[in-house]
This record gives sequence, structure tokens and C-alpha cells, in this order.
Amino acid sequence: MAKRANGEGSVAQRDNGRWEARFSYVDRATGARKRVSVYGATQREALAEMRVRRARIEGGGPARDSAATLGDFTSLWVATSLAASSRKDSTKVVYGTLARRFLQEGPLGLRSLKTLRAADVEGLILDMRKSGKSPSTVRQVYAVLRMVLDAAVRDGLLGVNVAAQVKRPSAEQREARFLSVDEVRQLIAAAYDTRQEARYAPVIELLALTGLRRGEALALRWDDVDMNVRTLRVRGTLTRGGSGLVVTAPKTDRARRSLALSERAVAVLTAQRERQDLERSTARDLWIASGFVFTTATGRPLEPRNALRALVAAAKRADIDEVGLHSLRHSAATAMLAAGVPVRAVADALGHASPKITLDVYAHATADVQRAGMEALGAALA
Repeated sequence: MAKRANGEGSVAQRDNGRWEARFSYVDRATGARKRVSVYGATQREALAEMRVRRARIEGGGPARDSAATLGDFTSLWVATSLAASSRKDSTKVVYGTLARRFLQEGPLGLRSLKTLRAADVEGLILDMRKSGKSPSTVRQVYAVLRMVLDAAVRDGLLGVNVAAQVKRPSAEQREARFLSVDEVRQLIAAAYDTRQEARYAPVIELLALTGLRRGEALALRWDDVDMNVRTLRVRGTLTRGGSGLVVTAPKTDRARRSLALSERAVAVLTAQRERQDLERSTARDLWIASGFVFTTATGRPLEPRNALRALVAAAKRADIDEVGLHSLRHSAATAMLAAGVPVRAVADALGHASPKITLDVYAHATADVQRAGMEALGAALA
């Protein structure tokens, strides 16, 4: 095997006709000297591959990509990097579920890290779209895959994150589904109509009256409510994480807010306190003094998933289609905008990061407000 000048290694033709290039380097982490062999059909190909490997090492990457499968490394990532991150428990649950379903158990799960290409990432995106996955799900899976491969690069298992070479999938902003005032009335009435959903009926009604998110309403404590000045404070979100039901801090400062309450909202909360007082006296020693506004018969916080089930059941009885808990938030925002409430005030009430989000999501309502304003201007100048 002929040596090359300036420590560039050596190259020689093997008995089978293929060319082998060799070089050695000192591992920065261990200080040990390691040897690398690469191959090519021609001397030029072998030397070109050797230059690629040397460049990777000089750039701090591994000489070779790992043969570990994407599925195995993703499982390790979920158990270590994701678990150790500062993300909310609810976010960890979502990312872990997406990682298991689409990366560990998906078509790329058995592929080795060293064989992954950008085209494979694009193929995953296309397959998810063809199977009817929502744009937001596709976007989240891409984000998880990119984080997984970032960790593989960090740990020296990959030289390049191929997901970073693919443009992040877009998630188009769709106009929110909202209910008419009559539909909201029917939905609330249906929620109170049966004993099974009645526990969640006050939650549903408060969501419709305030535009709160489900988790925000369920995280409310009586200390957050001031009946005298008719306000409530949003200080957290109740979610189910890996450790059970937890209250996490709002994601942004604007989500941490104070809301004015209407007389009807105060009436809803007053009735809820009376029901809770009765249940407390009935439960006696079994009562858990959690301080939450909305609780089970023993004082524990309500399960967010059951709130959605109660709403769906009420919507079915009221014969209203395509309704989710966010529909009540959208309906509240639409009603406020239709009543002429300034966009900035509505954005503050909803806890949006900026009024632009409100404008984008509720374009239908802001257009109606603009039309009404133009009509009023025209009438004034007539």
C-alpha cells in the first residue's frame, strides 16, 4: 500500500480490484489513535471518500455514522434527552407518542442512522400527508425527528442531520370553527340536561362566557376568583402528563392574565361554589382540599379528557356537528369582535401573543366589524 505525502494516509488496490484508502487520527474525547479504512471502485473514489471522512473528523463529527436503527435511537432519546428536557409534561407526552408512532414503529424505524437521507425525510412527510394526517401533526413529527437527529449528531453517531436539509412542513392557519349564539345556548342546555355531563356543564358554560382554554378553566382555584370586583386570574393550565394531572405555568406572559367577568359568569361560579360546598359536606373525611374551582365529588381536579367527552355528548344531543372545546373559545372571540370589542382587547382576553394572531384566526369576524364600521361611517356622512 503506497503512502501519501504530508500524513494524508495511504491507498492501494485490493485483490478484488477495489481501492482502499487508510488514515489514522487522534480521538479528541479519548486521546486514542484510531484508524479508518474507506473503499471505492477507483483510486479517485477511495481518495475522495477519505477526504470526506477526514473533513468530518476535523469538523468534530464521527468518522462513520452509526449502524444503530432510527427506532432504537429514538427510544433512547425519549428516555433520556426528552425526559431530561425542561419541556412541560404534557409536551413530553405528545412528543413521546409521536416518536413512538411515527419514528419507532414507522417505516423508517428499522433504517440505520447511517443510511438515512434527506429524501427519506421528505418521503415520510409525503406518506403522512397521503394518509390524511393533519398539517400540524406532520409538522410536529418533522420537529421531533429533527430533534432526535440533532441528538445523534451531538452524541457523535451522525455527522449531519439530514432532517435539517429538508424545509419544515407548513401548517396553514385555518379559520376557526365557531358556533352561533343560539347553538351555544343549546349546547349549554344539553350539558346541564343529564346527570352524567352535569358536572362538566359549568366548565362548558364558563368557557363559552370567557373564551378560556380548557386547561386554563380547569386549573382555576378559588384564590384566582374575586366575586366582588368580578375578575379572575389565569395563572396556569391543567394537563395530564406522565406523572398525572399537573398545573403548569402559562407558556407566555400574555397568557398569564386577568379577565373581567360578566354577571352571568359570576352567577355560574357562585352556583359552582354552592354545589361544591354541598359535596364537601357530603364527602366529609374523603374530601381533598385542593382549592380548585371545578372538582370531582371528593375535591380532586377534573380530568381534561372527560370535559371533552361531556361536550361531545352534549353536542350530539343538541344535534350540533364538529364541536370541540376550542369551538367555545372561538365562539366567544367571534361574539366579542362582532359586538365591536377592539381586536387588542379580544387578544388580551384570549391570551394571544399578539393581536395579529387574533386577526389571522378570526378574519371572518373582523371583516364583519369592518363592514359595520364602514356602514356607520357612511351613515354619519350622509
